[in-house]
Amino acid sequence: MTTYQTAIDAIRELKAKFGSTWADISPEDAARMQIQNRFKTGLDIAKYTAAIMRRDMAAYDADSSKYTQSLGCWHGFIAQQKMIANKKYFGTTERRYIYLSGWMVAALRSEFGPLPDQSMHEKTSVPALIEEIYTFLRQADAKELNDLFRALKKANEAGDTAKAAEITAQIDGFQTHVVPIIADIDAGFGNEEATYLLAKKMIEAGACALQIENQVSDAKQCGHQAGKVTVPHEDFISKIHALRYAFLEMGLDDGIIVARTDSEGADLTQKIPVVKEPGDIASQYI
Repeated sequence: MTTYQTAIDAIRELKAKFGSTWADISPEDAARMQIQNRFKTGLDIAKYTAAIMRRDMAAYDADSSKYTQSLGCWHGFIAQQKMIANKKYFGTTERRYIYLSGWMVAALRSEFGPLPDQSMHEKTSVPALIEEIYTFLRQADAKELNDLFRALKKANEAGDTAKAAEITAQIDGFQTHVVPIIADIDAGFGNEEATYLLAKKMIEAGACALQIENQVSDAKQCGHQAGKVTVPHEDFISKIHALRYAFLEMGLDDGIIVARTDSEGADLTQKIPVVKEPGDIASQYI
């Protein structure tokens, strides 16, 4: 990871290279801006948070006391304040995630107004919310780092080298407010192709984990409701494959898929599965 001093040194080299045309460029200011804007794109965030989530999953497998907590969220400001509070009261954002549930997005983020959890909200609502949340979390980073840079400037002006070294260490070891998002893609909002296209949008916005369920998209019901209609296993697996292909296309070979089944609470299956050979997936319905 780039430290404040190495960032300054790199820009000083550029300044020397370009000569007088860069005379008014401050390496210190440019380095501050780079550090305050660590994540340039949503994909940068998705790759960073996927590694965190995989690490946390392995830690939980080894020791179940190292569980994670996912905080439901419906607005960027709410997510920002949650993570600021975590850092303030717990001293860390480790093992703290944000969860975007389908019912919450339907109820609070649709332009149609509050809706039931039946995939009637705009399919682009979730990617838009992911982008909004990460904008607010990056803003929290910039604000906290700005306070540290102000304190560093004050220490340097006072000639307090010990204090300056202490603050520089805080800057170099800064823990970001950016945490993994588990984003609910409902039942994919359509067929496998539609699922793949929406997944790409969510990943581009920063999601490292996508949750999908095996209900029929246009008959989707909230998990606790009766009347659910599921798709055959092979159809659901095709949608899971669509998510994996979306992750791989976007360069995330460690993206996480949370595959949820409503089979035990479902009343119907969308269509009759066709058994092609004994023991195949379709035969499990017989």
